[in-house]
Parts: sequence; structure tokens; C-alpha cells
Amino acid sequence: MHGMAESDHGSSRATMAAGDADHASLSLNERKSLLRKELLLARAALTDADRSAAGRALRDAVLDLPEVGMAGAIAAYLGVGTEPETSALVYALWKRGSYVLLPVLLPDNDLDWASYEGPDSLERGPHGLAQPTEPLRGVAGTIALLYDTEFLARVPAGPHDQRVRVVAQPSRGITRLV
Repeated sequence: MHGMAESDHGSSRATMAAGDADHASLSLNERKSLLRKELLLARAALTDADRSAAGRALRDAVLDLPEVGMAGAIAAYLGVGTEPETSALVYALWKRGSYVLLPVLLPDNDLDWASYEGPDSLERGPHGLAQPTEPLRGVAGTIALLYDTEFLARVPAGPHDQRVRVVAQPSRGITRLV
């Protein structure tokens, strides 16, 4: 899921909304589902102006990261619906010469990654999502782009979930997780 910052199998500094004592008896999938619903409700409450301002702040925070400037390849995504707006970030990364990878939804609903070669290299894929037409590449490593209210000390996670190491937020900028 986009936006999960830390996991149950990592260190914790506090409890999360869907993982505190009130929800201890729920399964991992139930806790994830509850958290997802809570985050989506909070996102839905944001105005278009809030989302646009957050997207600009996230773009600026990520572009200022030294490791992003030095990265050979950068995996990103194009936000949809109430997700953080990322098209300006993806475009800016590509324009400055970064090799940008975007997710491609596979027929089994798993993800792979393909090269972004500018706005004209996108087509509508499953569920109407814009995705690159280039060959699939695969990727590892993540900077989670989150609204300020979405950074949580713990989130439900299973053994297949990947721990996020860097988080970008509109008003806090970059947070590195240990």
C-alpha cells in the first residue's frame, strides 16, 4: 500500500490507530483493512488545493535529497484519486535526466516497473491507471510520499511487506527511518 511508513516487524515508537490494544485481536489483514479505511477517509477530507500544495511540497522535498540527485534510477508512481499528486515530481525527475521507473499493473494484480520516457510514453492500463509502455524492469528501494497525517509509528505488516527507509511529507520534508 502507498504510504505505510513502518511495520510491525520493525521497531516501534508508538502504537498506530489500527494496531493499538483495541485492535489486538484482529488479524493482520483486518488491521491493514481498518488502517486503509482510516487513511482513505482522511485523504477524502482534503481539498483539491490541499492535495495540490502537498504535491508541490513533496516534489520539492524529494528533489532536494542528495541521494535522489545522485541516483542512477528512481522508482516513483503517478498518484491517482486522493493520493499525493506526483506527476510534477515524476516529470521534474525525468527532465533533469533521472532514469524514472513507474509501476505497471500486471494481469495478476502484482506490480512490475517500466521506464518513464516523458508524458507521451504513458498509456491507460488496467483500472484506467497511466503506466509506461516501455519493457518491464523490476526495482527495489522506496521513498514513501505521505500526507502529514499518514506517517504512523507502526502499521500492520506481514513477512512479504517491505520496510520503508525514507518518508517525504509536505510540511515536514524528509524523515529517515532507522
